[in-house]
Amino acid sequence: MKNYLLFIYLILFSLIIGSKAQAFNTILLLGDSVSASYRMQQHQGWVHLLNQKLATQNAPYTILNASISGETTSGGLSRLPGILAENNIDHLIIELGGNDGLRGYKPEAIKNNLLQMVKIAQEKNIPVTLMQIKITPNYGPRYNKMFEAVFKEVAAETNATLLPFFMEQVALNPELMMQDGIHPNVKAQPIIADYVAEQLKNLMK
Repeated sequence: MKNYLLFIYLILFSLIIGSKAQAFNTILLLGDSVSASYRMQQHQGWVHLLNQKLATQNAPYTILNASISGETTSGGLSRLPGILAENNIDHLIIELGGNDGLRGYKPEAIKNNLLQMVKIAQEKNIPVTLMQIKITPNYGPRYNKMFEAVFKEVAAETNATLLPFFMEQVALNPELMMQDGIHPNVKAQPIIADYVAEQLKNLMK
């Protein structure tokens, strides 16, 4: 009887441990310089700060940062299959499009690249989240409107989740931005990390 109970206990224990292991998620972040610690040390960037925060909170997920400075949606599209092949990814967050917009790329081309990235992930049963991206207003209201609409359209057409512009709290504050007016400085990184952490709480429930 004792051996039988011990056997049952071991089975239950292994199931509990297994369920905890399965519950831990790796979130792939495919982004550009804003997420790649532009002009600062990696440990100062918001993604590193966010991972530290998640570890402290014993959150069941972590961020795999595959962001590269200067990355465009076409670059992200070309890299995504290889990253997914080499890593076990449970969720994909796409933070791309800013460089496309700053270079005046056609919204139709940006949308097509994003649609293909979402499709690649969803075909592997990986949920996808898009980050709404905004660019500086000097490209004119017409282009900006079409550009920002791209992300809403992709999310609607693919049932991907759309997160609000994650730099909303810092982009209009000169004290939190670099001189180029595009990249957040070191002071802004904890603010962005805290904001994204709150978004992930709802996203990963």
